Amino acid sequence: MNDQEAFTDIEPTSDEDSLAELGVAAAAAAIRDGGITSEAYTSAMLSRARRLSGLNSFITIDESAVLAAAVEADNARAAGIVAPLLGVPVGVKDSYQTRGLRTTLGVKTLAQFVPETDADVVAAIKAAGGLVFGKNNLVEMSFGLTGHNQHHGQVKNPHAPDHVSGGSSSGSAAAVAAGIVPAALGGDTVGSIRVPASLCGVVGFKPTTGRWPRDGVAPISHTLDTTGVFARTVEDCMVVDQVVTNEAGSQPHRSDLKGARLAYAPRQYLDLVDAETMAQFEDALLRLRDAGAEVEEVDLGDDFSEMAGRVTWDIFFRETKEGVSEFLRRNEFPASFEEIYRDLKPQLKDVWGHLVLPSGPGHLTEDAYRSAMSVDRPEIQRRLGDVFTLGGFDALVFPTTPSAAPSIDQQWKFTISGVEVDDLVLAKNTVPTSGAGIPGVSIPTGLNRSGLPIGIEFDGAHGHDRKLLDLARQAESVFEPLPALLSH
Repeated sequence: MNDQEAFTDIEPTSDEDSLAELGVAAAAAAIRDGGITSEAYTSAMLSRARRLSGLNSFITIDESAVLAAAVEADNARAAGIVAPLLGVPVGVKDSYQTRGLRTTLGVKTLAQFVPETDADVVAAIKAAGGLVFGKNNLVEMSFGLTGHNQHHGQVKNPHAPDHVSGGSSSGSAAAVAAGIVPAALGGDTVGSIRVPASLCGVVGFKPTTGRWPRDGVAPISHTLDTTGVFARTVEDCMVVDQVVTNEAGSQPHRSDLKGARLAYAPRQYLDLVDAETMAQFEDALLRLRDAGAEVEEVDLGDDFSEMAGRVTWDIFFRETKEGVSEFLRRNEFPASFEEIYRDLKPQLKDVWGHLVLPSGPGHLTEDAYRSAMSVDRPEIQRRLGDVFTLGGFDALVFPTTPSAAPSIDQQWKFTISGVEVDDLVLAKNTVPTSGAGIPGVSIPTGLNRSGLPIGIEFDGAHGHDRKLLDLARQAESVFEPLPALLSH
């Protein structure tokens, strides 16, 4: 199943609905214990993917291959083999190489390219028994925050298909939110996991930069890029994190939020937030306090937001050409940077021509790049690091995005609290986390009056990913779960 079609009128079966509710841990346990087979589970998810093809959440699904892999997983289980993800299908952003399954990076130039090797994270998922369900749609070359793809269709928000999904890992978030897969891999450079997680109402985890392997995944910036995961619960993100990192030792385990210290920085993260997002965030802080957490205000400095935004975006654009060129060459993709550039959609081509190409008028000079890397970025890292070291806080919390998902028709220009903004504002709050390279996880807090999800992000100290995930798992319990999207 490739080119996505419109929504069908086929009603879901009750079996499909019940299976779609299973998350990673629950599906793995049910397959391991013999309650369901991987073949039955995967077949139900394929049926759901066909029925919800109008979301444009996938570019490629090889149904025969994923069903064969499911049968193989059932045979392995019958033979007594045990693995943490045995028989569980996982979506994969189409920026990840997948052996034997086409990898397009979302661009026309690579529409038929089939790699001979897997990205390291994909290999880890397979080694744990997981199945590659299909390749998720994405913004071309992962450059964008709304889910727009000229060649493979606009990814639609499962809660309201006339609204954006967020991006660039757009299809991954939408597929998890819609119950097509229990988890999906994504990538995050300035917010490309956390933004769509917030807008689609799922959990999105961006690890500490460099903690998850990145080999075999199309880059933007070697300084900022990280691979990561979407799921419907923090626990499921923790399962995948354990598989990918193979970190030894016991997981941290909080029994509640008592004693947890949470910081929030209103001057830096609440200066441009719509009224409903602000109300939900304030309610979230009250809920966290009621659950036993200490919540205190901090200030990161007058120049923090400007500096974090400027430096992170400068690095983002400055490192793209070299990173993409080297990736294509090293992984034997049948296209050059120049060939991909020539075929980009006009809007993106203009951006690359201005900021990414060395000849562009906005291309960062070598001296300015060195200053960003040696002076400004370390200052961002110091200020955020001080929240955890000097301040003794367990997490910094803020609204993941300044608003819920804008409509598809207004995705490039829309209004927040009476201020006209462009789509880049969706990453305003996620950018500092990326600039500092620290871990962040977005979890849904509820729906606004239009039925669109709103998310809250928890950031942690560099390298303290498992501690952050454990805290987020407890925080998740204070919010009402979003209604399951089983009626689509």
